[in-house]
Order: sequence, then structure tokens, then C-alpha cells
Amino acid sequence: MTESADPEETARAHGARLLELVNVMDTLRLNCPWDARQTHASLAPYLLEETYETVDALASGDQAAVREELGDVLLQVVFHARVAQERTDGTGYDIDDVADGIISKLTRRHPHVFGDLTVSGADEVTLNWDAIKAAERAAARSAADESAEPGQPSALDGVPMSQPAVSLSAQLQRRAERAGAPEQLADLPADTSGVSDTGRELFALVNRARAEGLDPELELRAAARAYADRVRAWEAGTR
Repeated sequence: MTESADPEETARAHGARLLELVNVMDTLRLNCPWDARQTHASLAPYLLEETYETVDALASGDQAAVREELGDVLLQVVFHARVAQERTDGTGYDIDDVADGIISKLTRRHPHVFGDLTVSGADEVTLNWDAIKAAERAAARSAADESAEPGQPSALDGVPMSQPAVSLSAQLQRRAERAGAPEQLADLPADTSGVSDTGRELFALVNRARAEGLDPELELRAAARAYADRVRAWEAGTR
């Protein structure tokens, strides 16, 4: 005989605590001097920091740590939405707008789930996602400046160039591959100005990792962690 579910847990809908988090954030924004003075710019480093800490927790396999770090990332989302809510220049939005945006995006990009499209598997889902995403970008460019001639869309549109170099290289290569770019474009030409032989070799290694089905960013992080462990072991042995 199975135990009956906790009545409080049964009564509480999934996501109810998210509403409580929004209320807590409202209270902090109004009553805490530190929280009240934060801006998107001042919070940006914390968003990066918490994201990297989440990646570390995932790599460690410590699920309690993963849960905690995901909460820290969630806080950043709620915090940024709360800051945006206060703007009065017509650019403001709140947490519901953020949620509405991602709900709409997921619904649009999964027509095989929320529509009548049939797909053969995960690869076709990815192709459809990219096609829908490209169409959305083209529509956004057109809406942004209806008087201008539409620019040539690129498979690389939207790639964040400020991300770490290894993950940036991998994302650029993936985008180009999906667009049907020739394989040799994954190798930088020898006469590329400002790129050293080492830089070309690193770029080629990223492509090699992808060809082997590996994420080059995660592989390099794993190697770095292993090196750090060796250095700490050496330090312990010298004391």
C-alpha cells in the first residue's frame, strides 16, 4: 500500500512557489537598499557568475548543488524582469511578459507537438527549429525598419560573439554546417590576417571535437578541472 501524498503538496500547483519568488523580489526591490539600486548593467556579472556555477554543479553530479544554483539563475531572471518593470519609457516589461515570450516561442517552434506537423525524429526537429528561427529573424528585421531594404540573412545571425572563444567557435561551426556551408570552411585559410598558427590549430581542434560528437567547451573544462586536481595533489605533496 502506497503512502498518501502530502495534502499540502497535492493542493499546491506546480509553479506556485514561483509566484512567491516574484513577491519576495518585489519586497526586496522596495525595502532593501542594495536590491533597490541594482540595474541591468550591475546585475550582468552575477548572471554570468551564477550560470558558470550551475555548469560546475552539473559537472560535479551534486544534485543538491545543481538545485541551489538553478535557484540562483532563476533569481537573476526574476530580478532583471523586476528592474525592467519599473521603466516608463515604453520599453518596460514584467515577469509575465518574459514567460509569455518563451511560451510563445516554444509553441511556435514545436509545430510537431502543438500543431499538426509530423517529424521523423530529433534531426528533423532541429532543422524545423532553425528554419522557423530564421523566418522569425527575417520578420523582426522587416518590422524594425520597414523603409529599409531587407538585409541578407545569415545563418550566423544571433550568435553571441561575447561568449567564451571555444564555445563561440563551436556555435559558429554548427550554424555554418546546418546552413550547408562547405566542410573546408571549418578550417581557417592560411592567409587569414591576425590569426596565428596556434589560433588556427585551436579552431581546427574545435571542429575535430564536434566531428567526434563532443562539446569542445565541456571537454576543455574537464581537462582544466583534471589539471587543477593534479596541481592541488602536487601542492599537497610538497607541504
